[in-house]
Amino acid sequence: MREAPSRVIIEALGQRGAGIVAYDPVAMDEGRRIFNGARYVSFAQSPLDACDGADALVIVTEWKEFRGQDFEAMRARLKSPLLFDGRNLYDPALARAAGIEYFSIGRP
Repeated sequence: MREAPSRVIIEALGQRGAGIVAYDPVAMDEGRRIFNGARYVSFAQSPLDACDGADALVIVTEWKEFRGQDFEAMRARLKSPLLFDGRNLYDPALARAAGIEYFSIGRP
């Protein structure tokens, strides 16, 4: 996580008053160590748990666990169905068909 984009995003959003719920299937221990004491960060037990009540979802990892997500379940858990896909994991048409406002980073 030394140069992970997630770190930059979490810190920037936290400094602006956002609360972040993070999940990574591999880097949770390292994330807890890095953000130890940061009141704006908490950690979820699963990708869908990270969606619970969130104003938006930001994907910045390519782990297989995130591929093939159930957009209906994701939308139902998000407070606002807003998704920023920094790794272009998802098909924009499928996300939008499920009622999610989808923004692909680096792809038209």
